[in-house]
Amino acid sequence: MNLGDSIATETACAYVYNPEDSIPLHPGPNWTRCVCISDSHSRTNYNLPPGDVFLHAGDLSSWGYPKQVMTTLNWVRTLDYPMKMDLPDVILERLGLVRLTPFTRTMQPTLQLRCKKGIEELSAIQKYMKGEEMRKANVHYLEYESFEFTTASGRKWKVYGCPASPKHAAGAFQYVERGEAKAIYDKIPADTEILLTHTPPKNCLDLTKRGKEAGCRVLRETLKELGACKLHVFGHIHEDAGVDMIDTEAGVRVAVNAAIERSRKAIVIDLLN
Repeated sequence: MNLGDSIATETACAYVYNPEDSIPLHPGPNWTRCVCISDSHSRTNYNLPPGDVFLHAGDLSSWGYPKQVMTTLNWVRTLDYPMKMDLPDVILERLGLVRLTPFTRTMQPTLQLRCKKGIEELSAIQKYMKGEEMRKANVHYLEYESFEFTTASGRKWKVYGCPASPKHAAGAFQYVERGEAKAIYDKIPADTEILLTHTPPKNCLDLTKRGKEAGCRVLRETLKELGACKLHVFGHIHEDAGVDMIDTEAGVRVAVNAAIERSRKAIVIDLLN
């Protein structure tokens, strides 16, 4: 589905939200409406539709500076959704905001100090994201973990959030080897119904402007084993945002590249309970 279209099956409907037009009203208590975005990169002036759950698939800020991250988190906190989930931001390793490595122990003293400060700032942000203020706002930060939420109609959904992606530039949560990727994706529980990743799977809404399919092959293989998964939301590849309905043995799985940086339009998915 391109960003100007809509698509529907018996169990799922997908729309691109354009504030100048309208999308169908919420289909009722037998459905769950998911509002999906990714790659907002420090922008917070998006016009978003109402829904049952808000899903953000990563890259909340432009460069991972603490001030940028906090601006976006505070925006997410104010959004009027019963439930909000997001992946951690990609915070640049060159700022020393990820974790200590052999490099950080051998660098110049001034850089060591900067790295130490960055790690302290990251720790404070992670604590805030997991803290009481965010929970009171129904914001749930998922870093390689599951979360269950219940809609107003009583439907329970199990979500898993995984921020990892193949090595690209100087970002956090990246892997290089196939074995690393397999160890990461093998942790996804088999009963996951909504999957949030930052990277797309290989050959699924992952085409770059240079014509490269930049998604993860291991993630694609893992999805074949996740029969309960009805919705997979990701981003990362801005230029291939859209929706694909994928037939599986267990039924249709909706794949959403929700990167909003170019289109500035959220993608709305209605799932049959």
